[in-house]
Amino acid sequence: MAAGQPRPPPPPSSVRTERVLRAACAAMAAAGALLLGFSAETKTVIFVQKKAVPKDVQALWVLIVAAAAAAAYHAAQLARCLCMDRLAGGGGGCRRLRRAVACATFLLDKGCAYMVLATTVAALQACFVGLLGVEALQWSKLCNIYTRFCEQAAAGMVCSLVAAAGMAVLSAFSARDLFRRRRPCSPCVQVQQV
Repeated sequence: MAAGQPRPPPPPSSVRTERVLRAACAAMAAAGALLLGFSAETKTVIFVQKKAVPKDVQALWVLIVAAAAAAAYHAAQLARCLCMDRLAGGGGGCRRLRRAVACATFLLDKGCAYMVLATTVAALQACFVGLLGVEALQWSKLCNIYTRFCEQAAAGMVCSLVAAAGMAVLSAFSARDLFRRRRPCSPCVQVQQV
C-alpha cells in the first residue's frame, strides 16, 4: 500500500464471520476427508490377513469424495471473498456482476451443504451395520475386530457432520447476501380513470 493512500475501511463483521466460517468449513471437510481417506487397519483372522479400507464401504468412499470437493469449493469461495473485497475496494464494482455472483454462491452453498449432509448420513447408516451387525442377515459386528478403523471413520464422520452444519449456516449467509442485493421494485404507477 502506498504511503499517500488511505486505508480501506475494515469489512463488516458479517463479512468477517463469513470468512471465518468458510475457512472452518473447508478445514472440517478436509479433516473429515483425510481422516476417512487414510483410515486403514490390517488384522489377522484365522491365519488370513484382512485389511479394512474405506473402499470396502461404498458410502464411505462417496463421503470422502464429497467432503474433499466441499473443502475445495469452500477454499475457492474463501479466495473469492478475499479477492472480491480487494478488487472492489470496499463497495464499487458492477452491481449486475455482484448479483450474479451472489445468486451462484447461494445455489452452490445450498447444493454443497445438502451433498455433504446426505453423504454423511448415508455413510453413518452404512457404518452402523459394521458397528451393530444385523442378526437377521447373519452379518457380524466388525468394529470389535477393526477398532482403530472404526474410531477413525467415526471421527471423520463427526468432522463431516460439523462441516455440514457450518455449510447450512453459510447458505443462510449467502441467502441474506443475495436478497440484500435484489433489485428494488419501482413504485407502482397508478392510472387514474377518467
